[in-house]
Amino acid sequence: MFEIPAGLLAWFYSLTDDYTFAIALIAVVVMAITTPLTLKSTKGMLEMQKLAPEMRKLQNEHRNDRQKLNEEMMKLYQEHKVNPAASCLPIVAQMPIFLIMFRILRGLVYRPSEANGSGPIAEATLRAISGSQEGPPGFIPRFLAVESDLYQSLYGKFEMPSFGLDLSKSAATAIGEGLGEGFIYALLVVGLGALYFAQQKMVAARATISPSMSPTQQKLMQYLPVFFAVFQIFFLSALVVYYIFQTLLRILQQYYITKKFYGGDESLGRQAQRAGEAAKEEAKKSGEPTGMLAQAKRDLGGAKGTDKGKSEKNAGKKAKDSAAKPSPVTNKRVTPSKSQPSSSGGGKGRPTPTRKEAEAARSSRPKSSNKKKR
Repeated sequence: MFEIPAGLLAWFYSLTDDYTFAIALIAVVVMAITTPLTLKSTKGMLEMQKLAPEMRKLQNEHRNDRQKLNEEMMKLYQEHKVNPAASCLPIVAQMPIFLIMFRILRGLVYRPSEANGSGPIAEATLRAISGSQEGPPGFIPRFLAVESDLYQSLYGKFEMPSFGLDLSKSAATAIGEGLGEGFIYALLVVGLGALYFAQQKMVAARATISPSMSPTQQKLMQYLPVFFAVFQIFFLSALVVYYIFQTLLRILQQYYITKKFYGGDESLGRQAQRAGEAAKEEAKKSGEPTGMLAQAKRDLGGAKGTDKGKSEKNAGKKAKDSAAKPSPVTNKRVTPSKSQPSSSGGGKGRPTPTRKEAEAARSSRPKSSNKKKR
């Protein structure tokens, strides 16, 4: 899984003989793979937003019957040929790519002594592998063919030089070694944060009207990538360079999306915005909040209403069944019948008296009868 993109990166290095250019070219390939998915998901998302007023009506009509609501929603999607899962395609595709590129770029400057701990035997083994007789071993690149130029340029080395910077260092490490040198590395992180902000601002400018996001939530989504850029201070500079080129390409991508889907008043994006505004106004008239949390609460309330309806339906069914069944015949007789076995005698007829009953009967006999016996 890692060898193919790593081999492509090595091929780009053999063409350019520079780490930064090779990383830039691999970023172009990644964007070429994900851009069709992004365009498809953007179109699907806008088509879904066009249906917002109709979806709002269905939610109001069937808010207590979740099953019926889902059925009507599916009919609506099929009628307009909309796939609600289309907007998830870029996220599903980009997460594996993000992890793969993260592992590959970190693997270029892999040092086993730092990963596996140190010890006399381990140090000697690693020196033998790397060919270094003194001090800790240098880089042993991973996922690359040994005969590739990229592997040979990094094997046993301690730096990844490009344009006067060591791409194997993080900004935090460089700042710790000296503020003067670390300032340049910190500028890379600041530049990445500025690019993230510009990209999200382009997205927010065309999504000012949304039925499912409040202004506060829109601001949060706008500044969240900037906070992500702050953590890049602890990443290798090679990763920061990769994210810089990728974000530059994404800005071009967003510019193309704006021209394609928001070019005129009758474009798909403008229609979706008007539909979103109508759904938002309808929600305000009904007194319902319009944020994402409110939508989740409505979904939860619909599920509870469905459970309540099912329980009431089951209770009514049980009452109907109990009314249809004949009631069992109960015997009102208290004393046991003669043919019924007693608890003490176990036979038929009159029950055998207990010891207390016999003594009570003897004491209640008249005294005259006792004298006659004597």
